[in-house]
Amino acid sequence: MERKLIGVDLGGTTIKFAILTENGDVQQKWSVETNILDEGSHIVPDIVDSINHHLDLYKMDKDQFVGIGMGTPGTVDRDKGTVIGAFNLNWKKTQNVKDEIEKGTGIKFALDNDANVAGLGERWKGAGENGNDVSFVTLGTGIGGGLIAGGELLHGVAGAAGEIGHVTVEPDGYLCTCGKRGCLEQYASATGVVHVARDMAEEFSGESELKTQTDDGQDITSKLVFDLAKNGDVLALRVVDRVSHLLGLALGNLANTLNPESIVIGGGVSAAGDFLLDRVNKYYQQYAFSTVRSSTQLKLARLGNDAGVIGAASLALVFA
Repeated sequence: MERKLIGVDLGGTTIKFAILTENGDVQQKWSVETNILDEGSHIVPDIVDSINHHLDLYKMDKDQFVGIGMGTPGTVDRDKGTVIGAFNLNWKKTQNVKDEIEKGTGIKFALDNDANVAGLGERWKGAGENGNDVSFVTLGTGIGGGLIAGGELLHGVAGAAGEIGHVTVEPDGYLCTCGKRGCLEQYASATGVVHVARDMAEEFSGESELKTQTDDGQDITSKLVFDLAKNGDVLALRVVDRVSHLLGLALGNLANTLNPESIVIGGGVSAAGDFLLDRVNKYYQQYAFSTVRSSTQLKLARLGNDAGVIGAASLALVFA
């Protein structure tokens, strides 16, 4: 009997699920809305119910499964299988996720931080090409990362390894939600790009559609900034150049520290594609030293929204 894996990608608005082969091939996918009401107390029961419902639907038995893996926001205790401080899930108290899901499904369960898990997915079946040394950076509402060295995910003594978003790129710069100033997240995340654009628009006096829309109080998004830059908008190009410079600086330092085979860039901002990658790479080449420049390559992520469920499923391979 071919054994299978279940991957769960827990987000603030949606919970994504997938059933995969042990080789990482996705066979079924579905999703449910994340119900964060009542301090997030519905989330784990909803996960259990959804898994059990789909196993019945597909006429599958729990004995077919090696295990369930899940990526989650918040601070994760991998050994205990608990999560705390996932504020976008309304989880303020410790959640005994592992115990509840194993009890509810009868299948072994493992979990890790969502950015780590997305990194595992890109490393296993995406742009990382199953390399032993791969760094993953996700540029979304915030910036997260997953660092794989020697085939192992790096966690650090307090589980904070890979917090690339909190690398300082601008001393005494924008105040970050973490409490310190000048974090990469405040410049190169989706919200950071908008912050940079608004500030640069204030000082800009030339002709620019971005300037006009900002001054008119219209909704500015990182996608709009990149779209206008691609169309040659002078201010938008300057914003993208500043963002690319700071991202190239951070990735150059990351590469100088770890010298991975590749640094894979994912998340919503990476949808700008080669337009972003080429500009970041220009500055990366400036800040990485020669040995690293010739051995560590910047790449765009390939898996999109599937990175989380695929990486999560790979956590279950520890039970195989």
